[in-house]
Amino acid sequence: MNDAVTLDHRELGRDMRIFESSPLVGPGLPLWLPAGAAVRYELEQYAREVALRTGCEPVYSPVLGKRSLFERSGHWAKFADDMFPPMVIDGAGPDADPLVLRPANCPHHAQIYASEPRSYRDLPVRYSELAPMFRAERSGVLSGLSRVRQINLDDAHVFCRPDQVADEVRVALSAVLEVLDTLGIEVLYLRLSGRDDSGRWLGAPEQWAAAEEALRAVLAELAAPAGLDWHAEPGEAAFYGPKIDVQVLDARGHEETLATVQLDFNQPERFDLTYVAASGARERVVMIHRGTVGAMERMVAFLLERHAGRLPFWLAPVQVCLLPVADRPAAAGQGEGQGDGQGVGSLVVDRVDELAADLRARGLRVRVEREGSLGNRIRLARKSRDALLGVLGPREIEAGVLAVTDPGSGVKTSVPLSALGDRLAEAARRRSARVVW
Repeated sequence: MNDAVTLDHRELGRDMRIFESSPLVGPGLPLWLPAGAAVRYELEQYAREVALRTGCEPVYSPVLGKRSLFERSGHWAKFADDMFPPMVIDGAGPDADPLVLRPANCPHHAQIYASEPRSYRDLPVRYSELAPMFRAERSGVLSGLSRVRQINLDDAHVFCRPDQVADEVRVALSAVLEVLDTLGIEVLYLRLSGRDDSGRWLGAPEQWAAAEEALRAVLAELAAPAGLDWHAEPGEAAFYGPKIDVQVLDARGHEETLATVQLDFNQPERFDLTYVAASGARERVVMIHRGTVGAMERMVAFLLERHAGRLPFWLAPVQVCLLPVADRPAAAGQGEGQGDGQGVGSLVVDRVDELAADLRARGLRVRVEREGSLGNRIRLARKSRDALLGVLGPREIEAGVLAVTDPGSGVKTSVPLSALGDRLAEAARRRSARVVW
């Protein structure tokens, strides 16, 4: 199989055992298998790390909320057709306020902000949560991980004063660009979506003008040093605030938005979110929606296709596949080389197990493949896109090395066993795309 021509994340997901579906669980509700869970875990850890580093405080909120919460936020009027039906419990009558699965967590975060009085000195307040959201997607549009009925979203909301908008957008956009660079995703350009003269916008024109000016200043500051272009598109903003979209190309060369920094004048108005200004008057906060990795499902699908399954080393489900071999002539039909793994001597078995245990103790993801011919085991490891293949037999043990192949780069080398663990652990810690030998 040629990795480079496999661009459908569903096929890659099957080869790599990333996710599976079950008719008993239901369509659009993927089951994350261990390999996929490893990728998702790394992405979630990275998203949490970036959120903490950029000043966010973690919060947790329920996946349910009263319908009236989403009526007040505006989600019910805009997204009711895409939300799951309300749930009436406890024998409540027809006029009861039913519960619904949330399509977004911003109304919950608004309530956390509103849980206590805020002074201008307290701002900005930043909340982050990596949590499930729900979309009642129709069966005909469901597809692998890219269109599902539950997404797990890396999401953050900032509540700030108008004079803090530029600084907060700068922090948010810088974090997005860092994450995309680490994930090996090239940014095509940045887009500022603003208002036009149609009059369909929420908020005063001067509020919009100040906000758009702040976004322009951030783009002018960050785009050029990063070698990025940006342009403005009047009239393309959401009705509740301007935004910056980060545009990328997918594996097929199609443009899509992979991250957004969105200003919101709507939620603060609807939920009366305020702070006490230096004058003693109550002023309305500005809400900023931001994230870095985004939806885990969509990002994993994008990365699988973008890298043709050859994920960066730190993300690979299996970072090292160890292949023990016996130093004896190959049986007929097995090809040339060090023979098969059947009847491997106890010295090789013990040394491979020790090596695997040492690498796992360093936090690395290791698989040992013993059964079948060496050639077949290598083919299977390549099909599952294991990051590195390590052959160990009596000759390698005697020399104190591991024969390493990097299928992604084609590099083949012998690495001293004494240095292997530290080198691999450092590459994983640094979130390196490839191990440099």
